[in-house]
Amino acid sequence: MPLPADGPLADGPGLDLHDVEREAAMIALFDSLHGQLVRLAFLLGADHDAEDLVSEAFCELHRRWYRLRDPAAAPQYLRSIVCNLARMHVRHLQVRRRHAGDELPPGQAGVVDSAESSVLLREGQRAVVAALRQLPVRQREALVLRYWLDLREADIAGAMGISTGAVKSHIFRGMAALATLMGASR
Repeated sequence: MPLPADGPLADGPGLDLHDVEREAAMIALFDSLHGQLVRLAFLLGADHDAEDLVSEAFCELHRRWYRLRDPAAAPQYLRSIVCNLARMHVRHLQVRRRHAGDELPPGQAGVVDSAESSVLLREGQRAVVAALRQLPVRQREALVLRYWLDLREADIAGAMGISTGAVKSHIFRGMAALATLMGASR
């Protein structure tokens, strides 16, 4: 039975058809993207906080849903939020450890492996992830978005908030550095 356009249900407290549409869209996005975004956050250095960062990204999208010009842009917006949150998380860890007096070995970038992540990654994957962690943040982000999520340069630029030329540069430099690191680890 369809809801009436006006009457007690339409303007009653708590029932807004726009909210119902938003909630349905958020559920669909969560079901389709949650796992992918958690892995993205993990690869960008969030490790055991990856799921928390993704939850925060979904909360941010929910809060700003009505500001989206096109709901089809929501997946790109979520990726952008996850990239930014992971970047801030890694910086926060670096600052916290620096002030605590715990100097990290070069290339660790404030990242500590969780038990779950160690079990999930096979040896070859561990080597790639270890090499990725030694890259500068922007190069790591560009490579993960390009080769793991298989995004186009324009989508990567949107997620990272940079130009497509900068994306190309980060990918080129990141691949060169990754090849050097992977060659040195063998």
